[in-house]
This record gives sequence, C-alpha cells and structure tokens, in this order.
Amino acid sequence: MKKSILFFAAFFIFQSLFCAELTARFVTVEAAKKDTVEESIEYLKSNAKTISNPAEKRAVYIFLASLLEQMAFFDEAQKYYAMAAGISASDAQGMPKKTNEQIVLDAVRCALSSGDFATADSYLNSAVRNSKDGTVQAYIKLYSQWSELCKADSASDINEPILMLQAYSKMDSMECVRPSIFLTLWYLTGDKNYASEIEKFYPSSVEAAIVKGDVQLLPTPFWFFVPKTGEAEQGTGTFTLSEYDAKDDSINQNDANSENETKTTKWQLGLFKTESNAKLLLDEVVKKGFDAYITSEKRASGTVYYIVLVREDKTGNVAERLRSAGYDCYAVD
Repeated sequence: MKKSILFFAAFFIFQSLFCAELTARFVTVEAAKKDTVEESIEYLKSNAKTISNPAEKRAVYIFLASLLEQMAFFDEAQKYYAMAAGISASDAQGMPKKTNEQIVLDAVRCALSSGDFATADSYLNSAVRNSKDGTVQAYIKLYSQWSELCKADSASDINEPILMLQAYSKMDSMECVRPSIFLTLWYLTGDKNYASEIEKFYPSSVEAAIVKGDVQLLPTPFWFFVPKTGEAEQGTGTFTLSEYDAKDDSINQNDANSENETKTTKWQLGLFKTESNAKLLLDEVVKKGFDAYITSEKRASGTVYYIVLVREDKTGNVAERLRSAGYDCYAVD
C-alpha cells in the first residue's frame, strides 16, 4: 500500500513539473546557452508558442525582437515587437520593465531600419500618438521626421525634415533625443558643429562614439540611402594602445584571423527588400576592391530579402578593411 502511495505521489510531482508553465526568465536564460545566435532565436520562437501566460509570452517576444534587431533582422524584429505590444499584460517577473508604448517605438525604429516607412507610420499613428509620456512623445516626433527622410528621393526632399529637426534641437521637451537629433543633422548635412555639440554635451553617448569613429552606423536602408546635402566625416577613433599592448593586440589579431580563416568565409554588409538597392551597395564595394556578391533569402512571411556578402580572402583581414572603409559587417558561415 505504501509503495502505491509513493508511486502515485512521485507520478503526481513529475506531472506537475512536466506541465509547469515556462517562464520568460527560464526561456531566455536557456536561449543564451545555445552555441549560436541562430539557435537561440529558433529556441525562443519555438518556446514562445507554448507559453500561455500573457506576461511571460510578452517578455519572450520582447527579448526575441531585441535579439533579432541586434542581428539586423529588422523586419522580423518589428513584427515581434508589435506582437508584444499587442498583449495587454504587466511585466514578467525577473525581466526588464517596458511599457507597450515603448515597445511600439521599438517596432517603429526597426520598420524604419528596414526601409518600411509605411509600417512605421501605421505604428506612429496608432494609440501611441495620444501618449501622456513626454519621452514617448519626443521619440514620436523624432521618428516621424526619420520616416519623412526614409521617403525622400532627392536632397531637396530633406529640407523640411532638417528644418523640423533643427527646431526640435532647441526644445527642452526633446532633450532625451537631442543626441540623436544632432547625429541625424550631422549625418545629413556634414556640418561639424553638430558633431561638436555631441562630443561636448554627450561625450559618453553612442552618438559621440559614432562621430569619433569608434563605432560604425549599421548599413541599413534608412541610413545608407537617405539623400544628403553634405558628407559627414567620422573621426579616426579614440582608442589607443601602448607599445606593449599593441604587440599583444597584433598577436591576438593574428590568432583571430587564423581562426576566422577556418570559421568565416564571408561577411554580410546589408539586407534589403529591394534588389536595386542591394546592387547599389554591391557596385560600391566592388569598386573598392572587395569580392562581393548578392544572394536572396525568402523568409517565412513570404518576404524576399537581398543580402550583400563579401568573401573572405587569403589575407584574413577583410572585416578590418571593410570597417576601415566605413562599412559595418557581420560574419556568416
């Protein structure tokens, strides 16, 4: 009799554990243990479908969208952000806090990064437009002008957005996005005064790092194809090494290059919905001496993307040369 009771008790405990609801915290931690980012993404997608708790599902969608955005899969990222924003729920325990209005803005940013201004506008004209949050309203104004820039076909089309951004840069209510405003104006006009403002008042910002040349802008359709009235010149970088560190860095770089030769065969520069835009980038990098080509990829949504890739060569330093030429790139197998 005792054995029967123990058996059923053990069986009940096993069933309870097996049927326990997955949490966002558990799923995201497990995803981080995967060998590749691609495996992490697939794990998150698969497990998000099985979660029924709205708060936990929302948190997984947010985490998945942020990972996709980091990988420059902007179209997918905006869809998962939108799915998260469509769930009416509080923040999941142990996960970053984020309002649905903030998530909608994340979706807008990703839509613009993929050149999809129509979707970005639809998000901007949703209920988020009536937000009482001053920071949200500041981003709505900024992203609205980015959307106008995304639609521009010629330099004359950016005159009005430039005027609006210049006006916004002087408003106290736009302080939270002022570094982005200055960066946009610098990028569009090449005016060094905007770069100086960033370095003077926001020296620790990402925008300052871009101006200094310490980091590169992603080669997204929005930044790459927007018309400009001047050429913004980045600095050469502010990181310096001592002679001893430089020797170590050279050794480490050689080791990294040797490893890359066995692991990396090509580098991704851009992801485009329009083949003609991909060809523009292709022609540019080929003229600079890189062995580049275009491949296409059809996503589950049915959307076809055109990807610009550069082959690694015997020198093993193609990525370094691409970044020196002003292109950000990602290793792909």
